[in-house]
Amino acid sequence: MSYPLRRLLVFPLVMLGVSVFVFIAIRLVPGDAITAMLGTESGLLTPAQREALTAYFGLDQNWFVQFWRWLSRVLQGDLGISTTYGKPVMTIILEHFPLTLELAVLSMLIAIGIGLPAGIFAATRKDKPSDMAVRVIAMVGQSTPGFVVGLLLIFVLSVGFGVLPQMGTFVPLTEGISRNLAQMILPALTLGTAFAAAVIRISRSAMLDILREDFVRTARSKGLSRRRVIWRHALPNALIPVVTLSGVEFGYLLGGAVLVEQIFALPGLGRVVLDAIQQRDYALVQGSVLFIAFNFMVVNLLVDLAYAALDPRIRFETK
Repeated sequence: MSYPLRRLLVFPLVMLGVSVFVFIAIRLVPGDAITAMLGTESGLLTPAQREALTAYFGLDQNWFVQFWRWLSRVLQGDLGISTTYGKPVMTIILEHFPLTLELAVLSMLIAIGIGLPAGIFAATRKDKPSDMAVRVIAMVGQSTPGFVVGLLLIFVLSVGFGVLPQMGTFVPLTEGISRNLAQMILPALTLGTAFAAAVIRISRSAMLDILREDFVRTARSKGLSRRRVIWRHALPNALIPVVTLSGVEFGYLLGGAVLVEQIFALPGLGRVVLDAIQQRDYALVQGSVLFIAFNFMVVNLLVDLAYAALDPRIRFETK
């Protein structure tokens, strides 16, 4: 347990660094925060009213004072109040994060379900026409931007055949599984197919390396079937690069796939953060990014621990 404990001790330092970075970055965005909050109505404000609003939101203080006040509240579990929604930031995050989490999980299932078998299939047929076909498909998948895939899926499946809805009011999973999946399948396919191409390439490369190892040749010499050698002996060792890539991608997806959520009009966390940046909603941006960073670190810790479960030779021991 020493390794997880050491990693957990690093969490506060990383979170502090992220908080400083996002605090400065959002304030470097050009524009006036009061004008962004009120829009055209800001032109009706008198100088006294503008000064009062600036003081109310604490924007009249220097950056150090603003950061210290915000950090003090964060240490007490308060991420602040969103000026856009008029609600606590944590409440907004918890309202929109389930959609992003579901989208990330569905995308990962699609990517692994397509990419891993395809990568293993290509590796076991190296340099054959089927291997070349899989490699070409993977290259095309990685080269095509996600928003292009999303628009093509909308045009073909929604506009052309009317199989799936293009967009509409989001239905939570708890209120209707079929309606929820009908709304989420296109965004998940958009993200999943792009990531599946990366999984194909990394799993094929890893499997080719493992198939050349001595223990695989030993297993074959014992008379084990080809299927058993591949799935029982080679695959667990080839999964480590796939798990690494999946962990990074899953952490990224938990941050919100902004373009996909924007294309399909999904009220996920990524879209909320994008709107908050445009509205100069400092508290919401800072709190959301801090929440995303924490999730990313947790995912990476779980990935590191999964290495030891996949490969008994790996041990996290103190030196």
